[in-house]
Amino acid sequence: MTLLIIVIALAFVFDVINGFHDAANSIATIVATKVLTPFQAVLWAAFFNFIAFLIFGLHVANTIGKGIVHPEIVTLEVVISGLIGAIIWNLITWFLGIPSSSSHTLIGGFVGAAIASAGFDSVFYSGIIKIIVFIVFAPLIGAFVSVTLSIILMHVCKNMAWIPVNKVFRRLQLISAAAYSIGHGSNDAQKTMGIIFVALIASEQLTAEDVIPFWVVIASHLAMAIGTLLGGWRIVKTMASKLTHIGSFQGFCAETGGAITLFSTSILGIPVSTTHTIAGGIVGVGSIKRLSAVRWGLTKSIVIAWIVTIPITSLMSAMIYLLINFLLKGYS
Repeated sequence: MTLLIIVIALAFVFDVINGFHDAANSIATIVATKVLTPFQAVLWAAFFNFIAFLIFGLHVANTIGKGIVHPEIVTLEVVISGLIGAIIWNLITWFLGIPSSSSHTLIGGFVGAAIASAGFDSVFYSGIIKIIVFIVFAPLIGAFVSVTLSIILMHVCKNMAWIPVNKVFRRLQLISAAAYSIGHGSNDAQKTMGIIFVALIASEQLTAEDVIPFWVVIASHLAMAIGTLLGGWRIVKTMASKLTHIGSFQGFCAETGGAITLFSTSILGIPVSTTHTIAGGIVGVGSIKRLSAVRWGLTKSIVIAWIVTIPITSLMSAMIYLLINFLLKGYS
């Protein structure tokens, strides 16, 4: 029981870190356009992160809990190793200001620890392939929807005076930022729910046929909201000003495109990266003005971080699992 409590505590620590690490996803554009102050923006995002559980089902949580690793081989040592590896990588990328994916960090850690424990047959490769595919598709879909929306709205507004149009989009950004925060909460908080669900199964508190307890749902969303309130200013700076310059119009289109993408994948139960999604939207709307408006060198570095996240966290968590297993054997 003590180990289970440690695992659950670590899961909530990860969720809080996920909140401030990925706060940039929800608030970067609305801070960049100065529609809200940074403090107002994190309050806005935290509130809508929290209420996401009232809107969407638990499809993503069930995918993490039952569709990544065979539940019957999972032990608390596997879960704790995956969480430690994920937390370490999240803190490293936060310190460096790199907007990597907390989702893929967690998934990579979970998979790496499971393989170290029970071999390569312990993983559902169909689930892993789907997640890897969406490393590419999430930012592309986010960019496509954002660009399409931008083109449509530019056509609608082409004969209107810019100042009143800009005022309208500044107000609309409040709605688009709220929608994106709901999408963020519905996708990212559910990954922690899935991990806690697996831990409860491994400790024989639940079976794989049970539903995720309501306290897990509420606590995961609350931890995510608390993390968002803490902000993640290093990454916010990267997303809000270093990738490209955006105004309220571009911010609205990027957030709305990202929200549509997240709503769709949450309903389908696909654990995509909210970081990848909003970055794709920001790059997409930035490139409409001109391709040189996007800092492609920085974009390349971010994409490289996306690619290496799952392998690095898998390897780290596998090594942590072997170390924990060795220490436990020596202790016994």
